[in-house]
Amino acid sequence: MGVMAPVRLWAARMRAGFGTVALAAFAALATSVALSGAAHAADLPAASAKAETCIACHGTVGISQMPETPSLAGQPESFLQWQLVYFRTGTRKSAVMQPLAASLSDDDIRVLSKHFAAMAPPPRATASGDQSMYSVGLKLAQQNRCASCHKDDYSGTQATPRTANQREDYLLKALRDFKAGKRTGGGVAAMADVVYPLADDQLRALANFMAQYH
Repeated sequence: MGVMAPVRLWAARMRAGFGTVALAAFAALATSVALSGAAHAADLPAASAKAETCIACHGTVGISQMPETPSLAGQPESFLQWQLVYFRTGTRKSAVMQPLAASLSDDDIRVLSKHFAAMAPPPRATASGDQSMYSVGLKLAQQNRCASCHKDDYSGTQATPRTANQREDYLLKALRDFKAGKRTGGGVAAMADVVYPLADDQLRALANFMAQYH
């Protein structure tokens, strides 16, 4: 697949949130990262060294043990690249991630994304015991066609994240942030259509389903 494919795919989804000028800048940045990846083989030792900073929060094998902190293992490589670009430019806000991403070069972003994407994704979380909540979440996911972007197994693709077996507290935080308009970056318009009509207990059910997906 050509390096411009992710840019074309997400251009329409991002335009509503950022405007044409900002979109062009972010597309150029992301294309630069992708071109760098095409030009150089992945330097795994360099990725491991860079990842030392990441594992303090995201886990040694990319599976987070920290509250409201996402697991990165098995996330689509393009999605990880986009998020690091967003953090680096300040498009996506985070008091922790923005300073860290600000010092990353395009090659750093490329090797880090490849490093975590290659890791085994998180296993299914232990069932909470509330199967009724899981069932409600399943129905909400079906009604809102979540699989149309996140794939049938919710493993994510290209610039769309893996949601299957992600930390439940992080998923809930992300859903709440999208609903409150606090989350910026790719997919804002698409996610707003889903979460704006949902009550908080429905957001909880959706997060519960994704975290325990099987």
